[in-house]
Amino acid sequence: MAEGHGEAKGTGAHTEADGGHGAFPPFDTSTFPSQLVSLVVFFVALYIIASRFALPRVGAVIDARQNKIEGDLSAAQKLKDESEAALKAYESELASARSKAQAISSANREKLNAASEAERKTLEDKLAVKLADAEKTIAATRTSAMSNVRGIAADAAGAIVQRLTGTAPDSNAVASAVDASLKG
Repeated sequence: MAEGHGEAKGTGAHTEADGGHGAFPPFDTSTFPSQLVSLVVFFVALYIIASRFALPRVGAVIDARQNKIEGDLSAAQKLKDESEAALKAYESELASARSKAQAISSANREKLNAASEAERKTLEDKLAVKLADAEKTIAATRTSAMSNVRGIAADAAGAIVQRLTGTAPDSNAVASAVDASLKG
C-alpha cells in the first residue's frame, strides 16, 4: 500500500490535493484559454436560449400588459367623456327646468296679483257703497235728531220757565227764543 501511495505522490493532482502549493484551478493561468472558451460557449448558448424562448415570452407579456393598460385608459377616457356629456346635459336640463319654473312662478304671481287687485277693487267699491249708505243714514239721523232737538229744547225751555215762574209760557215765544238760540 505504501508503494501505491508513493506512485500517487508522483502525479500532480495528488500532490496539490495533499497540501501542495499549486494554484486554485479557476485562477490557474494555464487553464485560462479553455475557461474563456467554455465561458463564451456557455454565454452564447444562454443568449440563444434567452433570446429565442424567454425574451419573446416576456416581450409578449409586456406588450399584452401595455395593450391592456392602453385599452383600459381609452375605456376610462371614453367613460369620462360620456359622464361629462351626461353632466352637461343634466345641467342644461336643470337650467331649463329652473327657467321654466321661474316663468311659471312669475305667471302665477301676476295672475294672483291681478286677482287680488280685482278683489281689492271690488271690496273697495262695496265698502264705498256701504260708506255712502252709512253717511246717508248718519245725515238722515242727524237731520231727524236736529229736528227733534228743536222740539225737545222748546219743551225743556217751557218746562224750566214754568217751574221757575210757576206760569206756563207762550209756546210761540218759547219757539222763537229756541230758534234764536240755535242760530246764534
